[in-house]
Amino acid sequence: MEETNLTSKNQESINRINAAVMQVKTEIRKVIVGQDQMIDQMLVALFTNGHVLLEGVPGIAKTLTAKLLAKTLSVGFSRIQFTPDLMPTDVTGTSVFNMKTSDFTFNKGPIFSNLVLIDEINRSPAKTQAALFEVMEERQVTIDGVTYKMDAPFFIMATQNPIEQEGTYKLPEAQLDRFVFRIKLHYPTLEQETEILNKFKNDFSIATAQDVNPVLGANDIKECRDIIEKIHIKDELLKYIAEIINNTRNNGDLFLGASPRASLAIMRTSKALAVMSGRDFVTPDDIKQMAYPVLNHRIILTPEREMEGLHPEDIIKEIIEKIEVPR
Repeated sequence: MEETNLTSKNQESINRINAAVMQVKTEIRKVIVGQDQMIDQMLVALFTNGHVLLEGVPGIAKTLTAKLLAKTLSVGFSRIQFTPDLMPTDVTGTSVFNMKTSDFTFNKGPIFSNLVLIDEINRSPAKTQAALFEVMEERQVTIDGVTYKMDAPFFIMATQNPIEQEGTYKLPEAQLDRFVFRIKLHYPTLEQETEILNKFKNDFSIATAQDVNPVLGANDIKECRDIIEKIHIKDELLKYIAEIINNTRNNGDLFLGASPRASLAIMRTSKALAVMSGRDFVTPDDIKQMAYPVLNHRIILTPEREMEGLHPEDIIKEIIEKIEVPR
């Protein structure tokens, strides 16, 4: 009975979210061909107050898609290009002495925005990467003992190339854990590659990107988040999530399992996926689908399994297959 009341109360709100999501996708698809899963997962992360790490080889539209998503939202946007000589203050900002007032004034860095694109995050050393720890988790920056809060929404989209090793600095586990998803991108199919060529054969400068229009504002995003929070999830499904996470910590194939932050991430993102699927309740399939991008950067295989050529997704698949699904 409770679920029926919830359905009648929230269905109109869910329909509004779905309509907005479809409109965002339509705007992005004016330029982007394929990559539907990436766009869906980026929206799920946005609606659940998370951050995303986009990982893939150069040239598959990681940065372009992030910039286009920003264009569909009527909120602030900044881009930070990470380089080996980038300093923490170049990201967060610095205190500058004001000769007129004989006092220090804080000049905010580019991290102070709503949507922040960090391009090639693994190009900067650990000292600069560490500048993101506080702001990603606590939505604030502390400089010279003074704390500055970030405006909502605050959403970081970071990109990295997994192939190149020279001139890169591996992200520490503590920072990877702060990304709700690592979205692994792949090459387009033959049909998609042909569509890309046809789309841009007379548009070398990608002028169609100028036609992408804003769809959602800050208040709309907050409303989506409030609705998603109230989505129903059964106790049996909460236990199902806990069993998946617990298995990563007691698995002979894994050197490092997932933290409670991972179980919370699966719960939240499953709720968002349910809403984007037109439902006000979570199903086991929602949990299974979200487990892969939530866990693939949080677990570490044993050296033996890595030498065998296994990937985190292989172990996640094994875990999901052997845990009984709630009825």
